[in-house]
Amino acid sequence: MDTLVRNSQWPVSYEIKTFGCKVNSYDSGLLETRFDKVGMVRSKSEPPQVYILNTCAVTAEATKEAVRQIRRLKAKSPFSKVVVTGCAAQVDRDKFEDLPGVDMVVANSHKSHLEPLLEKLMKGSLDQKVYHSNIFKKEDLEAGGGLESDHSRSFLKIQDGCNSFCTFCVIPFARGKSRSLDVQYLVSKVNELYDAGIREVVLTGVHIGDYEDGEKRLEDLVEACLVRTKMPRFRLGSLEPIEISDRLFELYQDPKMCAHFHISLQSAQSDVLKGMKRNYGHAEIEQALNRIEKQVTGSFVGMDIIAGFPGETQEQFEETYERMKSLPWTRMHVFPYSPRSGTYATRMQGHMHRSEIMRRASQLRNLSSQRFADHTENQVGKDKQVLVLQDTSRGLSDDYWNIDLSDFHNLKAGDILTVRVSGYRDSEYQGWLIGGL
Repeated sequence: MDTLVRNSQWPVSYEIKTFGCKVNSYDSGLLETRFDKVGMVRSKSEPPQVYILNTCAVTAEATKEAVRQIRRLKAKSPFSKVVVTGCAAQVDRDKFEDLPGVDMVVANSHKSHLEPLLEKLMKGSLDQKVYHSNIFKKEDLEAGGGLESDHSRSFLKIQDGCNSFCTFCVIPFARGKSRSLDVQYLVSKVNELYDAGIREVVLTGVHIGDYEDGEKRLEDLVEACLVRTKMPRFRLGSLEPIEISDRLFELYQDPKMCAHFHISLQSAQSDVLKGMKRNYGHAEIEQALNRIEKQVTGSFVGMDIIAGFPGETQEQFEETYERMKSLPWTRMHVFPYSPRSGTYATRMQGHMHRSEIMRRASQLRNLSSQRFADHTENQVGKDKQVLVLQDTSRGLSDDYWNIDLSDFHNLKAGDILTVRVSGYRDSEYQGWLIGGL
C-alpha cells in the first residue's frame, strides 16, 4: 500500500547520478534546473522516490558501471524508481530494458521529454518502458541552465554531437550530429552567470571545434565572450591540435583566457592516427605543442592518449612515447584501448592481448606522472591568480593548479586572489599547491 501511495505522487523527490564527461555534468545541471521548475525536489537525506542515472557510453566499462550502480541502488532502496538516460541509454538500451530494477529507459533522443515521462511513471500510466529513436534525426539542441548547485565555476555547453566518426568512438551514435547554440544566446547566458556570482566559465561541448553559428566559428564566439561580457575568466574544452588556430592564439593573449589547454590527441604517431580517422599527424601535434609553449607561456597542457590501439606496432608505440617525451606538456590522461561495440575499430586487424595494452598504458602513465611532478615542483615561488571555489578552503589558479587556501580566512566563493606558491604536496593524480600572500 505504501508503495502505491508513493508511486502516485507528483511532483517527486529525486537524485541524479552523473557518469562520464563534463558535458554530462552540464546536462545534469540542466536537468536540475528543469526539475526544479516543475516542483520536483532534490533528495537531501532519505532515499529519493526516483533515481535518474545520466549515463556515459564512451567505453563498454562505463555501461557496465551503470549496471552495477543500478543493482546497488535497488538493493539499498527497493521502493525507489530507477530511470536510465544519457549516452548509454541511447547506444546500449538492450543492456537496460530487461535489467531487473530499471523502471524506465529514456535515450538522449527523448531526454527533452523526461519530465512528462517521469510523471507518467510515478502515476502508473506509462505506456512503454523504453523511449528511443534515431539520434541523427535530432535537430534541436537544448539550451538553458546547466549550473550545478555546488559549483562557483560553471560549464556552459556551446555545442553537442560530433561529425568526425573516429574509428574508436561511439559518441556520434550516442549524441548525434553536431549542433550549436548561437553566439548571441551564449553571450547572454555568460552575462546571466556573471550576475549569479560565477567568475569562471568553461565553454564545453562534445566537439567544440565543430562549433558554428552561420558563418561564425569558435573563435568568433570566444571573441564575443571576451568583449561583450564582464566574466573575468574563460576556459575551453577539448580541442584537436589543428583546431588551435592563429586567431585562437591571438585571443589567448587576453588575460581573461586561462592559460590552460586540453588536447584530444589520442596518439602521436601518424599511421596510428590515420587508423583512428584523425585528420592530423605528428607534425601538427609538434607544431601545436611548441606554439603553446612559446605563445601562451606557462600553460597547463593536458591531453588524452589511447594505449594499444588495434594495429599499433611496438615501433609505433615507441615513436609516440619518444615524441611525447621530447615535447612540452603537463599531464596525460591515458586510456587503455578496449573494444567498443558499434565502432569500426572492433573490426580492425591487430587487436593485442590485454596485458600488452596495459603495459603500454603503464609506461605512458609513468611518463605522465614524472612530467606532472616536475611541473608541480616548478610552481613554487610563482604568483597565481586564484579563483576561490565554493569550498573556500580551495582555489583554482588560472593555469589550472589546485591551491590550498585553508590557511586564509574570510574568503568568499568567486573572489580572485593573487597567491604566491610556497610549497606543494604531490600525489599520483593531483598536485596541491600551498599558497601564501
